[in-house]
Amino acid sequence: MLKFGIGQAVRRVEDRRFLTGHGRYTDDISFEGQLHVAFVRSPHAAARILAVDTADAAAAEGVVAVFTGADLDADGVGGVPAVARVKNADGSGMQAPKRPALAADAVHFAGEAVAMVVATDPVAARDAAELVVVDYDERPAVVDPLKAVEEDAVVVHDGTPSNLCFDWRQGKAAEVETAMAAAHQVVEIDIVNNRVSANPLEPRAVNATIDAETGQTVVYTNGQGVHGLRGILADAVFKVPADEFRVVMPDVGGGFGMKIFLYPEHVAVIYAARKLRRPVKWTGDRSESLLTDAHGRDLRTHARLGLDADGRFTAFEVSTVANLGAYASQFGAMIPTSAAAGLATTVYAIPVAALHVKGVFTNTAPVDAYRGAGRPEANYLIERLIDTAARATGRSPAELRRINYIPATAMPYTNAMGTTYDCGDFALMQSRALEAADMAGFAERRRQSAAKGRLRGIGMASYIEWTQGNPKEEVRIRFEADGSATVLVGTQSNGQGHETSFAQVAAELLGMPFEKVQVVMGDTARVKTGGGTGGSRSLQMAGSAIRLASEAVVERARSIAAEKLEAAAEDLVFEDGRFTVAGTDLGMDMEAVAQIALDAGAPLDESRTFDRPAPTFPNGCHVAEVEIDPETGRVEPVRYVVADDFGKVVNPMIVMGQVQGGVAQGLGQALMEHAVYDEDSGQLLTGSFMDYGMPRAEDMIFLDIRLYEDLPTASSGLGSKGCGEAGTIGACPAIMNAINDALIAEGAGEIDMPATPARVWAALGAARSTAAA
Repeated sequence: MLKFGIGQAVRRVEDRRFLTGHGRYTDDISFEGQLHVAFVRSPHAAARILAVDTADAAAAEGVVAVFTGADLDADGVGGVPAVARVKNADGSGMQAPKRPALAADAVHFAGEAVAMVVATDPVAARDAAELVVVDYDERPAVVDPLKAVEEDAVVVHDGTPSNLCFDWRQGKAAEVETAMAAAHQVVEIDIVNNRVSANPLEPRAVNATIDAETGQTVVYTNGQGVHGLRGILADAVFKVPADEFRVVMPDVGGGFGMKIFLYPEHVAVIYAARKLRRPVKWTGDRSESLLTDAHGRDLRTHARLGLDADGRFTAFEVSTVANLGAYASQFGAMIPTSAAAGLATTVYAIPVAALHVKGVFTNTAPVDAYRGAGRPEANYLIERLIDTAARATGRSPAELRRINYIPATAMPYTNAMGTTYDCGDFALMQSRALEAADMAGFAERRRQSAAKGRLRGIGMASYIEWTQGNPKEEVRIRFEADGSATVLVGTQSNGQGHETSFAQVAAELLGMPFEKVQVVMGDTARVKTGGGTGGSRSLQMAGSAIRLASEAVVERARSIAAEKLEAAAEDLVFEDGRFTVAGTDLGMDMEAVAQIALDAGAPLDESRTFDRPAPTFPNGCHVAEVEIDPETGRVEPVRYVVADDFGKVVNPMIVMGQVQGGVAQGLGQALMEHAVYDEDSGQLLTGSFMDYGMPRAEDMIFLDIRLYEDLPTASSGLGSKGCGEAGTIGACPAIMNAINDALIAEGAGEIDMPATPARVWAALGAARSTAAA
């Protein structure tokens, strides 16, 4: 076995750079004559802009220029587009008002940028920004999506008939109604999926400069893919050929979906650099991040589940109001609709389903993809609903799930929404998780908790996700003069360990030392194409492309070795990086072959594209146990087991890290995270970490993560299924089902996320008051 090949828990090579302070992030990059930006942001959630006076700011020391929306409009700069659009149920297009880089006529959420000050240093820019005077005509704001769809609601955007962005439907509504009418029992639930902020360690940043030799605008930024960003900048915003831009993404300190997108700050800073022909930089602070980063989730949902007398599901119906915020963000319309719909019935054999989603504008920050992007929302809904149905039918949650799992023998299986799963054994994953969690011993653990004055609950959640994003990925492998191999790939690391896992794949397939493989990504000048990171696609896409490119390198090297060894190419055996003539001891290693090719002026250099035949479907089961202090309402997770089917695992250590991070974010949403706006003013009330609850190390628990590789997928060249978002998808429902299990045992009702101490305490108090009465 290769020391650092596929399947090995190799320590991440990039960590030494990060831990010793040698990471290179966007804010670390500066140029001679660098200018800095500060944005003037609206203090109002809704207002008309009557006038913007920039005279005092422009005259301030160190200020080079002040720009407003009128300047960008005059130069024909486009706004930030809504790329993914959906159709209304009647076939018409959705409503998508323009989102400007700098608001010129009106502002639609608190924190929206109105002007940009460019100065010689960041302090001067911030000081001058305070001198910009904006005359606002404040208007009423609406932040609650349910109120925003009422007939007499304040309209967010002037000139639009309502706050409805789209009214979308999918499924077989008539068949669902028939099945519900015939059902032995129908169970209903109302769910709030709370709004959250992604909060990556590194805030958004952009640094744009003009290359003196090529004339290109070079954009350094922290995102999730250089090629997609360049395409939108060129096509939709500046309306120039793509080769006018070079986009570079150095080290990136976390993204979680919200760094996929083009933001107004990108457009404004790049505009300033092109206009002034000077390097221009902006790095956001934490307050700006909380105000203006794309938020996640924020859904209000009513769902119904039909069951027959044997407990089998007969129909599933979902009606959701999705808060899109003030604008339709890049993929904002897709997240609660098509991204969620394909897996709406998840791992269950439900014959018919129907979905109805209304996307609604409010005076809040735009909402878009956050880790999982639609799949956590769908999974949370059905897993909560199934626990409710189990109580209504007198069955255990585990039993009701077992009755309704899609059987492994039914694979490939096309679900009620038309999505085909290629493989999976959901009942097996449940049994593995429950055995590891010692479900049989829970009653005794609950008794022990009660003896300490604590409430104890257990919850489980099966999950499935599908890997999305660009279905193509190209990889180029090039041997260098020093005998090393460079792997050029178009995905983008946000801290997941790509430099390590990609090198492992290449090292094994090329039979060369792991240390002699270097991975290059994040630069449109060096990497021709790429789909970036998102949708849990990176390893299963790039790894598959690395396999194809490696095989092409080996075949070319085989012909060179055959000529040198005076043997037929088909008689050569390639193993552990060495070509050997079958039945002899004649041979030569890959490095020697690469040197021959290099000396001949035709180095080993091959590119191949992996075209994914179908999505992959990671799946598994989470089991959580919590203890609740009834005197304070504080919830403490005390046991947590995860059984995951990710197909072939390249690096177990990295995969477990991805699951741990995902569970931490799910736990955060379940217990404390909540982006809250004041209903009257539209002001963000959680605009700092003093107000926005974030999980700390003490809030986490040891995770017993079990990785199973006995069901690889044929949709990936490596048999891998993706893992980046799975932890988040399973965590929220498992934790909330555990909390509600404890509460209901005490006579309290179910609660929604976040299960803060105040909310839990109030539910217990209400139950005690009712019991006393």
